[in-house]
Amino acid sequence: MHNILVTGANGFVGNALCRRMLAEGWHVRGAVRSLSQKTALPSGMDIVAIGSIGPSTEWATALEGIDTVVHLAARVHVMDESTADPVTAYREINVAGTTHLAQIAKVKEIRRFVYVSSIKVNGEGRADPYTESDPPAPVDPYGISKFEAELELQTIAGKTGLEVVIVRPPLVYGPGVKANFLQLIKLINRGIPLPFAGVKNQRSIIFLGNLVDALFICITHPRAAGNIFLVSDGKNVSTPELIQKISLSLGKPVRVFALPPEFLRFLGKLTGKSEAVSRLLDSLIVDSAKIRTELDWKPPFSMEEGLKQTANWYFQAFG
Repeated sequence: MHNILVTGANGFVGNALCRRMLAEGWHVRGAVRSLSQKTALPSGMDIVAIGSIGPSTEWATALEGIDTVVHLAARVHVMDESTADPVTAYREINVAGTTHLAQIAKVKEIRRFVYVSSIKVNGEGRADPYTESDPPAPVDPYGISKFEAELELQTIAGKTGLEVVIVRPPLVYGPGVKANFLQLIKLINRGIPLPFAGVKNQRSIIFLGNLVDALFICITHPRAAGNIFLVSDGKNVSTPELIQKISLSLGKPVRVFALPPEFLRFLGKLTGKSEAVSRLLDSLIVDSAKIRTELDWKPPFSMEEGLKQTANWYFQAFG
């Protein structure tokens, strides 16, 4: 039996991953900030409160009897950054906190450490697909901190033999999704026409169930150790194509019209939403051939199936 510690167990990905591992009959322990968050977690798992994650977090109790760590907890990317020194804030949690956890994990003789990073380590997007062999080019403090954490983990692995596996997903969608993807669903469900018909971009995304399955493979597969994997649904979509697919999953008519992308960028700058608009206009493509070839991984859900599950959740959650 696997004995797994999942940090950020109460989060969007963490919750789904815990449910999958419990269904496999594994012993699952979830690390959360406080025990008040345990009500959102599935029954049948251990819960341990670790407080804030940083360079001095006490991990000894959480790691007792564990053989694998899946590290999801992080200071996540936010659109409207209010912290005076965001680089330091990201590094405190994402770099120093991750490094400290890996160091304690090795002392506790943990075998494998699966780190959920971000495609932002590769960059903010381009016309050509990103691969694992591309030179990292993070731009914002979040992406930089994730890359620095990867480097620290690889150093620890080289010195100690800890089996580190790094996974870089693009945008994740599925039941429980928040932020911009949820806002897009709401706009489409309300029948509001969207001005993206003329957008010619291509983007990779990944359904929550597919990401959970990829993480499951990274936990269990012998050849995963020491590797970085880029993951996606395997099907790229333009923004108007994604709107069409979401509309169909919601049972709503497709309502799009065309405005020049330059004008949309201007509106984004005017409203302080430049980054959100860029994600709808620019391309970001992931080549996930490596994990498919080396670990024989195939996404169990099509994009259409993932969007349908997301739509069903949306109707249950919001009526």
